[in-house]
Amino acid sequence: MKKIQMVDLKGQYSKIKDEVDSSVLEVLDSTAYINGPKVHEFQKNLESYLGVKHVIPCANGTDALQIAMMGLGLKPGDEVITADFTFAATVEVIALLQLTPVLVDVDPVNFNIDIDAIKKAITPKTKAIVPVHLFGMCANMEAIMQIAKEHDLFVIEDNAQAIGSTYTYSNGEKAKAGTIGHVASTSFFPSKNLGCYGDGGAIFTNDDDLAHTIKGIVNHGMYERYHHDVVGVNSRLDSIQAAILNIKLKRLDTYNKARQNAARAYNKAFKEQANIITPTGQDVCNGICDNCDCHVFHQYTLRIINSDRDALVKHLNDKGIPCGVYYPIPLHRQKAYLDERYNEADFKVTNQLVKEVISLPMHTELDDEQIEFITSTVINFINS
Repeated sequence: MKKIQMVDLKGQYSKIKDEVDSSVLEVLDSTAYINGPKVHEFQKNLESYLGVKHVIPCANGTDALQIAMMGLGLKPGDEVITADFTFAATVEVIALLQLTPVLVDVDPVNFNIDIDAIKKAITPKTKAIVPVHLFGMCANMEAIMQIAKEHDLFVIEDNAQAIGSTYTYSNGEKAKAGTIGHVASTSFFPSKNLGCYGDGGAIFTNDDDLAHTIKGIVNHGMYERYHHDVVGVNSRLDSIQAAILNIKLKRLDTYNKARQNAARAYNKAFKEQANIITPTGQDVCNGICDNCDCHVFHQYTLRIINSDRDALVKHLNDKGIPCGVYYPIPLHRQKAYLDERYNEADFKVTNQLVKEVISLPMHTELDDEQIEFITSTVINFINS
């Protein structure tokens, strides 16, 4: 059995090496390193894939989220509601812009922002909601957009972990994650479902005026060279990364299918285990079905109950199986984001999840032998 990786980037690269190397050399030969033809090509290709009017590439996913908020014109003191159970970048940019983060609890089944918690958190100062499509699963966007409409709020989708995921409305209509809210951000960090070989990100929107504003923000506030019309930043996707992303975008659906197949194999192995709660898809598909793309498994995350999660982590590592705990500390308990407004009783689900979750290896190169070894090792520990 080949060595198990949490993310096997080398194995994935080996299958596209000739194409990637040729495209990178093409950029080097052209010397069009910033905003070159490859960047514009990728932008158009991603717009077509997502079915969105505007893709604005930028330097990384955190920048993308910050620039999206800047483009909306949010002001210091405006309240922005987001999930307590996610990576810190989501709340980090809110704080950096001197906005007021309002953290709320998540759903125990899909780990995404809880709809009732959003409703309870709205005040006259609330200006935006940031749903995070966590681990590859789209949040309940239909309900979120309805809340936003009722309260005249912006919705900024944090789509760093769910590119390629499809959301199904109650009437059966479908839309790609990141194309439903007023604006969305994503990351092309190497381990993402669509990852480059460095840092990269993008902003998506169907709003022409907002897209125009954002295109200036990413480039020092310039629409014409040396004319600075808005306060901007320096955040551009370089041509080498765009060249790589162009190649991988053509394979994104295939990559996501491989992740879904691995998830089904995991789920099947763990099906009879009472102390293991496996991830499921959107309610409309009642789980991970053959024709549903609601979950693209950036992470495959279990809940371990009535057992010692941390001891399991050690056991897996001792057996040569990498794993991760995403995330071990809720944002409301992080030193940087402590706030006397928060009440522990409002974070019951998050406080439980941080004790139970464990993410197993998940990538496009997992094979049956590796999955069997991983799952049997987990089961043997749980039942010992």
